[in-house]
Amino acid sequence: MPPVTIKDVARAAGVSPKTVSRVMNAEAHVRPAVRDHVLRVVAELDYRPNAYARSLSSSRSYLIGLFFDDPASGYAADVQIGAMARCRHHGYHLIVERIDRSGSGALDEVSRMVQALQLAGVILTPPICDWAELTDLLDQRGIPVVKLNASRTDTSAAVIHIDDYQAARDMTDHLIALGHRDIAFVQGIASHDAAGKRLAGFSDAMHCAGIRISDGWVQTGDFSFRSGMAAGDAILSTDDRPSAVFAANDEMALGVLVSAARRNIAVPGALSVVGFDDAPISRMAWPQLTTIHQPNAVLASAAIDILTDPSYRQADDRAARSVQVPYTFIARSSSGPA
Repeated sequence: MPPVTIKDVARAAGVSPKTVSRVMNAEAHVRPAVRDHVLRVVAELDYRPNAYARSLSSSRSYLIGLFFDDPASGYAADVQIGAMARCRHHGYHLIVERIDRSGSGALDEVSRMVQALQLAGVILTPPICDWAELTDLLDQRGIPVVKLNASRTDTSAAVIHIDDYQAARDMTDHLIALGHRDIAFVQGIASHDAAGKRLAGFSDAMHCAGIRISDGWVQTGDFSFRSGMAAGDAILSTDDRPSAVFAANDEMALGVLVSAARRNIAVPGALSVVGFDDAPISRMAWPQLTTIHQPNAVLASAAIDILTDPSYRQADDRAARSVQVPYTFIARSSSGPA
């Protein structure tokens, strides 16, 4: 079957192709009844606008950028799935870019890239969502931004997030309820907003239970497997080791699992290890990780809905669009009684 064209939609709806174009581009001056009728026909015919043709006809881009520091991570895979599906629904296309800010010319490189692509919007993921210079650059270019799990102090961008603080408290309370009192924590990048909230949730839960956090049992990682293994080595290399380790994401938790295995420390018999995110590796690990399910695909989908809303581009205070998405505690076999 040949693809459905805008003329096919116009013919079936009894309107002009221009009217269909105005409806698809969410332009003003279209009567609500006509808009609803055209959208029904679009759905019935499963019409998918060509993003390149729409860009030429309307001088607007239908490309949305999704920026990561590590597109190969399990977290990134979940985010891409949600973003791609929602872009397809809205007639947009997704471009995934790795942003490496380690070099001196990183910001100039990003500037040239966004100028060439003429993006309609950008999703920023952790930890680059807290890179203020990047947000300022995109704002100066007039490119709407939505951030995932970032600080909410920036009024130029909406934030889609979960309650990282309460989720970390719930996980810590789970370990305490199992009888653990000697609990270590592997935090993420200290400057990242969600990492700070997860550490605060852990610390407050321990304080409320009257449990002291031992020196050296809070280690800093960077959300990578390698940093989790290094943190695990630091925590587990002493004779006075904890009975549980809470890592601020699943990749670092997997690193702790490997560190324990190298020392023949049984999990969960001699050590409980828990993570955060419910990334695919949390189910591939052995034992499978107890974790917090962060619905990354849902977060990304919500971000696309905001970026494709024409009113968001004109918003004075985009932070007003911020959305909190529920999380879920997932108990698996990596945690057990102290």
